Amino acid sequence: MARILIVEDEAIIRSALKRLLERHAHEVTEAGSVEQAQAFEISEFDLIISDLRLPGVAGTELIKAAAPAPVLVMTSYASMRSAIDALKLGAVDYVAKPFDHGELLETVEGILHQRAMATGSPPSITDERGTRAMMIGDCAAMQHVYTRIKKTAPADVSVLIQGESGTGKELVARALHQQSKRATAPLICVNCAAIPETLIESELFGHEKGAFTGASAARTGLVEAADGGTLFLDEIGELPLDAQARLLRVLQEGEIRKIGSVETRHVDVRLITATHRDLRALSRSGEFRLDLYYRLNVMQIVLPPLREREADVLKIADILLEKACKRHDRPGLKLSRAARQDLQDYPWPGNVRELENALERGVILAEGHLIHPDDLGLGPVTHRPPLQPSPQEATEPAQDEEDLSLEDYFQHFVLEHQEQMSETELAQKLGISRKNLWERRQRLGIPRKKTARRPNQG
Repeated sequence: MARILIVEDEAIIRSALKRLLERHAHEVTEAGSVEQAQAFEISEFDLIISDLRLPGVAGTELIKAAAPAPVLVMTSYASMRSAIDALKLGAVDYVAKPFDHGELLETVEGILHQRAMATGSPPSITDERGTRAMMIGDCAAMQHVYTRIKKTAPADVSVLIQGESGTGKELVARALHQQSKRATAPLICVNCAAIPETLIESELFGHEKGAFTGASAARTGLVEAADGGTLFLDEIGELPLDAQARLLRVLQEGEIRKIGSVETRHVDVRLITATHRDLRALSRSGEFRLDLYYRLNVMQIVLPPLREREADVLKIADILLEKACKRHDRPGLKLSRAARQDLQDYPWPGNVRELENALERGVILAEGHLIHPDDLGLGPVTHRPPLQPSPQEATEPAQDEEDLSLEDYFQHFVLEHQEQMSETELAQKLGISRKNLWERRQRLGIPRKKTARRPNQG
C-alpha cells in the first residue's frame, strides 16, 4: 500500500481520484492547494498527484519541495505546454484531463514500481568465515533483486533462486536467511550436484546403523541438522527422483524418516533452492516432479547474468581487484585502459566467478603497476565499435545516438498506432517512458492525438 497525496482545487475531481486510488489499496491524503499540501511532510509520501493550475502558488512549486517523492502532474490538453515545462522541472510524468481511469492507474503503478526498484539497497551478508560483505551492483535488475530479498526474507516461505552458474545464488540464500526470523538458527548449504547419487539421500535425510553396506553408525541428515533454521539446496535440478519424493514429504508434512528407520521425525525447516536449469522443462521430460516444483516455487528470485549488467562490471571488477591485491600482497595494482575496455566488452559466460578468476590471474601475472589484457587471459573479445556519424550529421548539433537510429521507426510506429493505443501503450511498445515519448513527439513535430471529451452525465 502506497501513501499518495492528491493536490487539486476542484473537490469533485479530488474526491473521484481519492475513491479510485483507495479502491486499489492506496492510502490517500487530500489538499486543495500548495499551501495546504505543505502542511504535511510531503517528501514522505510515495507519490504526489498535483494539478498545475492551483489557487495561489502553482503546482510546479511542489516538484522541488517534495523531493525525493515523485510528482505526477495533471493538466488539460489546452495547457500541454505547462506539462512539458513541469517535466523539465523534474515531474516524473503527466496525465491529461479528462483522463482515462485505467491509464491513470497504470501510470501510478508504473511510477510506484520504479520508485520501489530505485530504493532497493544491497543487503549486508556474513559469509561462512564470518566476514561481512555486500552484494555489488546498482543496475535496475539488481535493484529488483535487493527489493525482492527485502520483501521475501521475513515471509517464512520457500524460495526458488534462478540464475546462471557464477551469478551469486548462494549469496542471495545467505541474505534471505540472515534477514529472516530464523537468522539465529543454522543455515545449512548443500550442493546437490557435488554429492554422488548413491549418497544424496543418506546425506540429506540420515541413516540408521546397518541401513546399508558401510553404515557402521547412525548419522543425522542435513535436513534434520537445519531444524529451526534454513536449508539451502543448490542445483536442485540434479536431485534424484527418489530424493525428490522424500523432500516433498518434508515440505508437505514437515516429516523425515532416516534410511533404515520406521520412525518419522518432525522438522521445522525453511527451504531455499537454486538452479540454473528450467525445472518446468525437466518436469515435462519426467526428470523433476511437477508437484515438488510448485512447492519450491512459492517465491522466485531471478539473478541476471553479468553480460546484462554492463553498468556494474567495472564496479565489481574494482572491488574484486582490491581483494585480490590484498591476498597476493600486490598493493597499488591498477587495470590499464585497454584491460578495462576488455572487461566491459567480454560476454562473461562464467559470470562473476569468471571475472574474479580473470582478476586473480591479472594480479599474479602483472609485471609492473598495471594489469594489461594479456594478463587477464580472457578469450576473444569483440569490441563494440563506436558509431561513426555521417558527414551531414557531423555538421548538425549532437543528438542521442539512439534517437538518430530510431527516428524513422519511431515516427512511422507512432503515426500508425496512435489512434488505437494510449500514450502509455505506445511508450511501452517502444520501450521508452511517457516523458521520452512526449519529448520525441515535440522534436519530430508529431502532434498527440486528440481524445474526445466525454459528455457530462446527469
